[in-house]
Amino acid sequence: MDHKTLAAYERDAAAFASEWHAQPAPSDLQAAVRCFFKPGPTADIGCGSGRDAGWLARNGFPVTGYDASEGLLAQARRLHPDVRFAQAALPELQGIAAETFVNVLCETVIMHLATDAIARSIGRLMAILQPGGTLYLSWRVTEGADTRDAHGRLYTAFDPSLVLQALVKANVLLDEQGISISSGKMVRRLVARKTKAD
Repeated sequence: MDHKTLAAYERDAAAFASEWHAQPAPSDLQAAVRCFFKPGPTADIGCGSGRDAGWLARNGFPVTGYDASEGLLAQARRLHPDVRFAQAALPELQGIAAETFVNVLCETVIMHLATDAIARSIGRLMAILQPGGTLYLSWRVTEGADTRDAHGRLYTAFDPSLVLQALVKANVLLDEQGISISSGKMVRRLVARKTKAD
């Protein structure tokens, strides 16, 4: 995780939690999850203040939320006391064993990583999936050059082929780009299923 981005989330965790929970419900994400996720253990990687993890838990997915920021995890535990949360950061995701989850959600996280960490992160997300498991992955699209917002958060402008090449051994079930219903930002989202031969 980019250090300045992590510092911004630590510094302003309560404000970010308030902002995210006030946004419209991410019905586009939720529709994709309902369509493609299977019953079983689910990880929310980069869970932030737990909005999506809370929704997953309420909709029958036994979920664990992971984030790099202890400040955001404190907000998640406050807002969603019945959900399990733990600290882990891309690309390593230390402490998460291979083939642990049937579903992995990683919503608008990888754009906060340096370009050279993106493929490794995708590989690790796939590694924690069971064979036949499903990855939902999205990122905010940044055109041109890398940029930082007023908080100091990094938004990396990377070639999407980095992600697609990292998923070459998976079956891509959904690949679309559009405006997020929740944030109002341009996002790319992919759903990929890990092949059972991997």
